[in-house]
Amino acid sequence: MPEETVPHSPETHPAERLLRLLAGGASAEELGEAGAGAPGSAAQALRVHRTLAQHRRREAQLTALFDTATDLAASRDVDAVLQAIVRRARLLLGTDLAYLTLPDEEAGDTYMRVTDGSVSPLFQTLRLELGEGLGGLVAQTSRPYATPDYRTDARFHHTRNIDAGVLDEGLVAILGVPLLLEKQVIGVLFAADRNPRPFSPDEVALLCTLAAHAAIAIDTARALDDTRAALADLAAANDVIRAHSAAMQRAEEAHDRLTDLVLRGGEVPAVAEAVSALLGGGIAVLDPDGRRLAGEPCRLDVSALVAESRATGRAVDADGRWVCAVLAGQELLGSLVLTGRPGLEDADRRLFERASVVTALLLLLRRSVAEAENRVRGELLTDLLDSPHRDPAGLIQRGLRLGVDLRRPHVLLAARASGAAGPAGAAATRGRLAGAATRLLFGRGGISAEHGDGVVLLLPVDAESRSAEPRSVESRSAESTSAVAAGAAAQLSQLTGAPVTVGAAGPVGGVAELATAHAEALRTLRALCALGREGDGACATDLGFLGVLLGEGHDVRGFVQETLGPLLAYDARRGTELVRTLDAYFACGGSLTRAKDELHVHVNTVVQRLDRVEALLGRDWNHPERALELQLALRLHLLTR
Repeated sequence: MPEETVPHSPETHPAERLLRLLAGGASAEELGEAGAGAPGSAAQALRVHRTLAQHRRREAQLTALFDTATDLAASRDVDAVLQAIVRRARLLLGTDLAYLTLPDEEAGDTYMRVTDGSVSPLFQTLRLELGEGLGGLVAQTSRPYATPDYRTDARFHHTRNIDAGVLDEGLVAILGVPLLLEKQVIGVLFAADRNPRPFSPDEVALLCTLAAHAAIAIDTARALDDTRAALADLAAANDVIRAHSAAMQRAEEAHDRLTDLVLRGGEVPAVAEAVSALLGGGIAVLDPDGRRLAGEPCRLDVSALVAESRATGRAVDADGRWVCAVLAGQELLGSLVLTGRPGLEDADRRLFERASVVTALLLLLRRSVAEAENRVRGELLTDLLDSPHRDPAGLIQRGLRLGVDLRRPHVLLAARASGAAGPAGAAATRGRLAGAATRLLFGRGGISAEHGDGVVLLLPVDAESRSAEPRSVESRSAESTSAVAAGAAAQLSQLTGAPVTVGAAGPVGGVAELATAHAEALRTLRALCALGREGDGACATDLGFLGVLLGEGHDVRGFVQETLGPLLAYDARRGTELVRTLDAYFACGGSLTRAKDELHVHVNTVVQRLDRVEALLGRDWNHPERALELQLALRLHLLTR
């Protein structure tokens, strides 16, 4: 206890007083004053006091180091570890500032990683090259260095930026020790004061011990970070594997389902329904011309997307719609269109593409069956063309058994391909054309057969296209037949790789009518060839009187009926004189006044009759080319009546 609290008498021995002061924790000054009369005892007491103080300081340091090691061991974050190291160094040495530098492997220098007690932004952003400054020397030699006044110490390589940072921070005394990990310097730990100060060996050793703990803690924290990153990578990889496994399982289930459909003889609509359920979107199955075969209606033109998919062999995305070509080798069988799935993952995309392969397989199977059936139906078509009057009722019954109703309206096409000369070359060309005709009719319900030097095709026509007024019916029928002929010529030419000329007739129904239509289609075909229009398709109305003149047989009555049929039928039903009025109008040079005198009727009557003619024949009846055909038909009608 302090001296004033210890009772004593003048007779107390000086040594005894010193012992009591030591036991009471008196300061060195108090011991000096009490031992003034006994110098030897006072010196011994001061030595004991210093020893005790040193032990207490070492005990405090060891306790602090133990606490530091415990704190560092508990840290799991590199930033937290570094901040704890610097703060503990500053507290243990009682300096104004502590900081830590780490090497930058990419830049090849050292940078200020973390500071505690710093007030200068310039100092906090310093970068040191290897060997520069006190820290550079510590890192280069792996030894601690201390200076009581850095600015005047010539042992270190001073640089402008380092000196500027030290000056801006106001540092004077600096101690730096290496952070060693298996003899490799991984950083430098500093303690610094803003006043001159020598660093004792105990302080250097203390900071070195702290640096050793810090190096291990940093390495551990980095290892933990690497472990966390590895675990995160493993978790991500596990997620990818799990997703891939799920995708593989889903693909396997989809494959089994689609394969089962094929093995059970499923049709294309069943495939469309299955794919729609698997992908969660709408599916449309289209033929090569973009017509719907199954699934949802598709009113968009996807021909460009189908061409791109055909070229790349992959599904193509366009504004949230996926299109995949259905191919058999290089042959286009159709396409699949998926809607309602704007974002399609790789696994679903592969499933969609696999569905196109299954669809191609089904279409090929259907086509093979259709080709086999078409051979049997072709015999029916051959008998119908060769002997239509032998047994009409029997032909109709045979057709019904084969799924062909000859009583329904059909368009008849006569096709001929340009090919090699000679019997063998002609036979090969006709064979290719027959195969192309089968592919053309696939999915349309028609039949085809080789006949003569070409191929004959029979296409059913929907009953919906035959209604309303007589003229509009004939006009629409002619336009439809002409379009069918032109389309068939283009497709057959593409399928065979050679120009295919097509003559068309119809639509008509009945055995005799179909035989007559065949004759008309052949005349149109021959007329097209005579006109040099090989590779084209047309019907008799497209050629007009030229078809009569150029075609073999010169079917005058057929031409008259085709041209004036609506007027003749109207006159026969109503007892009118539309044909006579039209003849008078042309004979009078298109003059209504002269025509009414010729007919002995009022001019309004002529106008009304001509309005009826326009309603039956169409607005172009008075155009030069059409008027020429009508005048020729009128003359032929008068001659053949």
